[in-house]
Amino acid sequence: MQTGTEPGARLRNLMDRGCVAAPGAFNALAARAAAQAGFEACYVSGAATSVCAGVPDVGLLTLEHFARVVREVSEASGLPVIADADTGFGEEEMTRRAVLEYARAGGAGLHIEDQVFPKRCGHLDGKSLVPLEHACSKVRWAAEASKAWRDGSFVVCARTDARGVEGFDAAVKRAGAYVHAGASMIFPEGLTSEAEFEAFAHAMRALPRPPYLLANMTEFGKTPIIPLARFAAMGYHCVIYPVSLLRVAMGAVTRALESLRREGSVASLLGQMQTRKELYDLIGYTPGEAWEYPA
Repeated sequence: MQTGTEPGARLRNLMDRGCVAAPGAFNALAARAAAQAGFEACYVSGAATSVCAGVPDVGLLTLEHFARVVREVSEASGLPVIADADTGFGEEEMTRRAVLEYARAGGAGLHIEDQVFPKRCGHLDGKSLVPLEHACSKVRWAAEASKAWRDGSFVVCARTDARGVEGFDAAVKRAGAYVHAGASMIFPEGLTSEAEFEAFAHAMRALPRPPYLLANMTEFGKTPIIPLARFAAMGYHCVIYPVSLLRVAMGAVTRALESLRREGSVASLLGQMQTRKELYDLIGYTPGEAWEYPA
């Protein structure tokens, strides 16, 4: 685990050097696996966090629930964590609190979106946006909260869902307003082609203060599968894979349950399992030896 530098500063340093892949860690163990696999950052998804609690991604969980997951993922992995904060858990006062709670939990940054509550998944139709000035006000409060936390490096990312509601030009306009309001990163949700990602990045580079750019590489949505290297070439600084690990894991869980029910034994599943030793190695545990909680 790295110490001595704020998580936000570590994430910014990584993004200054290249495009960062941040797999979605749906719990602390998945986060630790991401670190062991060599990833330099990870992501806490609102969708994954919600469905792991057995509820849909419509803003039902509390700030405390999300902050707990951020803390567990951060502590287990030692990686800078960027996390979903949905619509900020309320109005401006709650948006400020979310920034500070995520920062206290060890997060490197968060993103807030401009949807009307209750929000919808960014790749579903039927979304609605809050007025632009309302969204800008929440971004300003978030940015001021970031400045108040230690070295001020906590990353405030503004997500806009305007592409699927008002069109591409509206998304560019809103993004520019969010940068002016203090966002250090922009997340254009629901773009539908490489051409749109490239055009959006070009528009952001033309701003007086170009922001970091985040791309969402989710599956089964409106965005085609685009390689990390292509996002980097287009000027993106971070790519999140929000639900990928959860989808793979739950696909395996479902198939294993079907097999167990059909066969009445786990014998045919043993080759697909992480062994006891592999699990202990992942968490750094040797039976019979004291396990030191990370400092």
